[in-house]
Amino acid sequence: MADQIKNAQGKVVQDRNFDKLVDKFEKKVYDTVKGEWRLKLLKEDLETLRNQSQMSIWDAGCGFAQISQWFAQVGHDVTLCDLSHQMLIRARENFARQNLTGRFIEGAAQEVAETLESFDLVLFHAVLEWLAEPKQTLKAVADKVSPAGYFSLLFYNRNSVVIRNTLKGGWRLPYLMNDEYLGKGKKLTPPNPQIPEEVCSWLEEWGFEIQVHTGIRVFHDYMTPEVIEQSSIDELLDLEYRYCREPTYRNMARYIHILAKKP
Repeated sequence: MADQIKNAQGKVVQDRNFDKLVDKFEKKVYDTVKGEWRLKLLKEDLETLRNQSQMSIWDAGCGFAQISQWFAQVGHDVTLCDLSHQMLIRARENFARQNLTGRFIEGAAQEVAETLESFDLVLFHAVLEWLAEPKQTLKAVADKVSPAGYFSLLFYNRNSVVIRNTLKGGWRLPYLMNDEYLGKGKKLTPPNPQIPEEVCSWLEEWGFEIQVHTGIRVFHDYMTPEVIEQSSIDELLDLEYRYCREPTYRNMARYIHILAKKP
């Protein structure tokens, strides 16, 4: 377990552990059209790397390890870690089901990083927004990218949180003005969504060159269930695909995927 940390309001915060929410996480995040769309765009962004000769890969905060499996299927050398014991069990089971091999480590990414060598590719997907110290942990993980290696970062977009909850209005507005709405409500609402422009500036500050910048779910999450029900999902996904990498739209998406290279 990562050390507990106090935020600016003096409250104790810590990295989120999903041991008690594994089944809900699977149902709400992975087993949906939204989850399938996320995987589709991630795989598209990473396809060129997957087709390269064997790489060493670290999946930091692996969850159920769908992307790690996808790389392992073609012979890449994969190391996986997760703070959640139950998540790591699921990842092991998913690898075993496909007769794949990987190195599994239980622990927080920033702590595991201290024990690891560098890697050709580091995956850090949907972890940043759950951290007590996002920037510090991101730096610790990014430091494990080898020279000429790649960093694949997926994170929950704070711009989207602000837009979506402003559209809902009501009691949410004062909280948004004070940056206090973040993490309120549902248990699967991340407490630390990040601003894409800030994250990109951190990566560039640390010497990375951003090669791919994709918005995942630019429109879908702003639509009401009634509007979605009246719409063709295929037409909606076509529209999502058209705008997901356009600079004007991508930073409004629910999730942001950045693929960056260390020179």
